[in-house]
Order: sequence, then structure tokens, then C-alpha cells
Amino acid sequence: MSSTSPRPRSFWDDAVVYQLYVRSFADSDGDGIGDLGGVIERLGHIAGLGADAIWLNPCYPSPQADHGYDIADYHGVNPDYGTLETFDRLVAEAHARGLRILMDLVPNHCSERHPWFAAALAAAPGSPERARFVFRDGRGDEPPNNWQSVFGGPAWTRVTEPDGTPGQWYLHLFTREQPDFDWRNPEVLAYFDDVLRFWFDRGVDGFRIDVCHGLIKDAALRDWDPADGSYNAYSWNRPEVHDIFRRWHALAAGYGPDRDLLLVGEVWVPDPADLDGYLRPDELHQAFSFDLLVQPWRAGALRGAIERATARTRVHGAPAAWTLANHDVHRAVTRYGLVRPEPAPASNDAFAALMRPRGEVDAELGDRRARAALLLVLALPGSVFLYQGEELGLPEVQDLPDEARQDPVFHRTGGLEKGRDGCRVPLPWTADGPAFGFGTGVPWLPQPDWFARYAVDVQEKDGTSTMQLYRRAIRARRELGLGAPGPVEWLETGADAVLAFRRGALVCVVNTGTSVFTPPAEWGEDVLGSTGPARGAVPGDAAAWLVSAAT
Repeated sequence: MSSTSPRPRSFWDDAVVYQLYVRSFADSDGDGIGDLGGVIERLGHIAGLGADAIWLNPCYPSPQADHGYDIADYHGVNPDYGTLETFDRLVAEAHARGLRILMDLVPNHCSERHPWFAAALAAAPGSPERARFVFRDGRGDEPPNNWQSVFGGPAWTRVTEPDGTPGQWYLHLFTREQPDFDWRNPEVLAYFDDVLRFWFDRGVDGFRIDVCHGLIKDAALRDWDPADGSYNAYSWNRPEVHDIFRRWHALAAGYGPDRDLLLVGEVWVPDPADLDGYLRPDELHQAFSFDLLVQPWRAGALRGAIERATARTRVHGAPAAWTLANHDVHRAVTRYGLVRPEPAPASNDAFAALMRPRGEVDAELGDRRARAALLLVLALPGSVFLYQGEELGLPEVQDLPDEARQDPVFHRTGGLEKGRDGCRVPLPWTADGPAFGFGTGVPWLPQPDWFARYAVDVQEKDGTSTMQLYRRAIRARRELGLGAPGPVEWLETGADAVLAFRRGALVCVVNTGTSVFTPPAEWGEDVLGSTGPARGAVPGDAAAWLVSAAT
């Protein structure tokens, strides 16, 4: 399949990236917390799936108020996870297996224990130390404006000044332990230049950039009018943010084409067209296509999201970065299995109802749909990001006891929203043994008994398992060149619930309905086995890859 892009080929054009939540992947030292040593021990699993790269969720020193997204030191490794030497060994061993390493960069905010913020608290209002963050005087005893935290409650916390008097307020779009940097300050720009170079110099192959759309705030910090909708346009997606990504693009390009360094952004915007600005040739190389992730299980909705993303690629040339799950959303099996949705709590942020829906779940239905969605996304041009445990078909762990929950979303909403712990429960590697093979200690989040049937060693012996489907599909994707740049040619199915498209020699058919769909013979033979029980036809809530013998 030939490329339609004039730029040189990069690894992320068609990569399969395995997102690895270090804390929950594998524990090598028995303390109940996943670590880099565990990642090294289990690299064979990731390579065996056929992945091209690993994205590590934050592993920097952190007090873990938001499990690593509150960073106290951007130049180190959390002692719970290992050392810089362990990290260097991971990079070397991953590279030896042909796996690239991406890190998670969290530039919107740091930890309250970052040395800069400690200095800001000790300094006077108007000082250079405070100018690195968004400190403002309040409106009497009220915050400077009415902005709300994504995690619930006000986005401002008042400090006690060094003389003991109530003082200024600082902005935190997330938890109070995560003060926002002021990206209009040149010191902040220079600091993160150094952070990028530090890790690039250690062999890191790129960064997933957290909350790309939030770095710059409205200069006047104007009040947000809830009548305008749940998306606060004064705190998100400000036009000046693009100057930062041009700067980083130039920094990465300075390492030369042989390094092929990637900057991929987490950009939540209400209109998918707003992504275009982040994907100009001198800004981010990619941004996640969340539009597909949030669609209901309907053929028309799925097709619409794909058409919008591929149209953007034709405009700016940046390959799509597809994903159906990550550390912030309910697992795909649970989302696709939702049969009786409940209203979202009023305290939810703009995307919570889509990312973490509530209601009755049919796990068997969700499993069928998630397997079909895998074939859909792997057949598309661009790169695909797979969240750990999805390859096992794990459902969300929804019945964690309240006392075990650690997500600040749960605590800041008073339990109205259960949060993200359910997709972060440590992985099951073996059906027997301590912590299902995760490690010898008590896991930091409890694993349910039913994890045993999803364990890697169980699925290894079952040719029909979800893990084996992932392996076959990723291998076929590479052999058929499905991720390479090129068109998605839609085919007529005659059924509203069925979508079908051609990518080179392959036709992907996805049936979101309940009736069996029989593809025309000229579309070809099933090369993987339908994700449903029938062969030669595609049952409801199933998908198939077809290749004509003539090709």
C-alpha cells in the first residue's frame, strides 16, 4: 500500500503502541507495586503481541496524589519503580527487541512537592517564584474566578502566606496537589526544554503529552459561563498553546532524522476539527483520535468518526493515532457491554459520561463487540495504541470496595463518580499463585477472583482467546500493510447496521446489528476467522477480515 504523504516515513505512521501502566503491569520486588524491573521481565509478552513501541505512564518521582500525574522531579525515576539505571536497562533491552520507548510528559501541572512550588509557597506575592505558577489574589474571600476542577470542586486553593495570614490563590485544573504552571513564563518554557533533552539523551523515542490543550489559560482569567456548555473555553484550547508545540517540534527535529522522535498529544476538544491546529507540519506529529473511542456501537457513528479522522489526515498529513481504551476510561468490554445506562452525576466533567458510563453491563455482549472493534481499528491507516489488559479482554473491575479506591476523582466527587481505579487493577499473568502472577506481595489494588480466567497463561493455551486474536490480527495487519498511509474505501453493504471498507487487498466488515450478514463472494475469504461463531458470514456484534484469492 503506497504512501500518499510527501514526508519521509516515520515509525509512527503505522505503529502498534502498547500503553503500559507501570504500577499495575508486573511487580518484580514483591512490594505490591508494579515496577520497571517487572516491565523488563515481561517484555517478551509485549514483543509477542507484535507491538512496535511501549508508552510508559508516568514513572517519575511523585507522591502519587494522582498516581504519577503529580510529578515532583521530572529528571528522575520513582523509587517504587526503580532507578535511572533500571530505566536505562529497560530502554536498552526494549530497543534490542525492536521496541521503542515513549514516556508520558505532564507539562500542565506538577506536584505540590516540586521544589519550584515549595519555593513559591515560601515566597511573597508577585515574586519570580510565584510567577512560575498561576497565583492570583481572590475576590474578597472568594477565588479569582469560577473555574471548576476536572476532578470536582473549585479549581483554586488558597494558601497561607509565610506570615500566617490568608493569602493568594493558585490554580489547579485537577487536584489541589497539582498546581498548574504558568506557560507564559519563559522560565517554564526553558525548564521543559531541558526535560525533553534529558530523556531524549537517554534514548527515549518520544513523548505522549498529557493535557496538551490546557497549557495556556485565558490571560484575563475570565469567568466561565456554564450556559456556554460544559467545556470551559477560557481554560482549554487557547490559541497561544501552539507556540509551545512549534518549539518542541523544532527541539525534537534537532536530533536528526535518524532518531525519528515522536510527539503525540492528548487533546480533548469538543469539535474534532479543532485537532487540525495541533497537527500542522511544525507542531505535534500526532494527536489521539478520541472521537472513535467515544462513539456508541452503531455502524453510522463509527463510520462518521473514521471519516472525520481520515479527512483530517488528508488535510495535514499526520497519521491518525487510534485508541479504544486507556488509563482514564472504562475498559472497552464494559463500555461496549452497557445495556441500561444510568444518568451521569452532575459533578462529572465534560467527557466523564462518555469515558466512564454507568449502568448495567452485559459482559458477554461487551466481549463480542470489543473483539470486533479490535479488527475495525487495526484495519485503519495510522498507528494504534492498545492499553494493557485489553489484549486479555479484561472487563472493568466495578465492584472495588470504597476503602480500596485511590482515584482522586472518587474522593473529590464524594463517591458520586467511581473513577478510574477499575481499569488500573494489576494484571493477571497466571491463574494460580500469589496475585495471579503479578508479584509476591499484596497488590496495591485488589484483584477479583474472576481474574483467573483471563490470565495470560490460560489464554496462551486457548487458540480462540482474546490474546491469541490480538496476536493474529497484529501479525496480519503488518503483513497486509493495513496501517500504512492510504485511503479507506467504503463499500455498500445494504444494511444500516453493517459497515465495510477496503484497505488494499483487505475488506474489513463490522456488523453492529443482530442479524447475520453474508458478504459478497468477491470480497474474499475470511483470513482470521470471524470474531463471531460463524464462518463465511458475519454474525451480529462481530467482525471479519476478508482477502480475495485473486490478490
